Amino acid sequence: MKFCEVDRTWTLFLDRDGVINKRKFGGYITSTEEFTFQKGALEALSFFNKRFGHIIIVTNQQCVGKGIITVETLDEIHTHMIYQIEMAGGRVDRVYSAKEPKGEAPFHRKPYPAMAYLAKEELASIDFKKSIMVGDTDSDIEFGKNLGMKTVLVLSQEATKLTPDLRIEFLSDLCAYF
Repeated sequence: MKFCEVDRTWTLFLDRDGVINKRKFGGYITSTEEFTFQKGALEALSFFNKRFGHIIIVTNQQCVGKGIITVETLDEIHTHMIYQIEMAGGRVDRVYSAKEPKGEAPFHRKPYPAMAYLAKEELASIDFKKSIMVGDTDSDIEFGKNLGMKTVLVLSQEATKLTPDLRIEFLSDLCAYF
């Protein structure tokens, strides 16, 4: 069964923690040593590299706003992540991080659409109706739905109430739907 017909005019939006890397429930990823890819994530990103025109990561990282890690440390984690993805044949076109604590300005955190609008400013060919949002929380699914995207929920310990278009166990499971 196909999830939807995608080609290089489509954009894949991905949450980070719980989708690309193992999520640290009750805490934050604070170093490259703590960043561990989910099972099959690197292979999936290589697969998606050939199918999507853009691959964008949109991640809530309030650990920066709370002073747990610095912007520089977050950048190191993302540089490490992107390097590993590229070494496996994948790519990430942009990473957008909402660094403010939940409920505080400038309201870039998902489910607010600010990170998607920033992506569209930089990559004008993005069409939200030809986009898929993959995440593991209600805020990820709400983010995608509010923008008219198809939504995919990666199942985790996180309790969710919203209904995505598709549920999967790992990002790599999505490959079977294209």
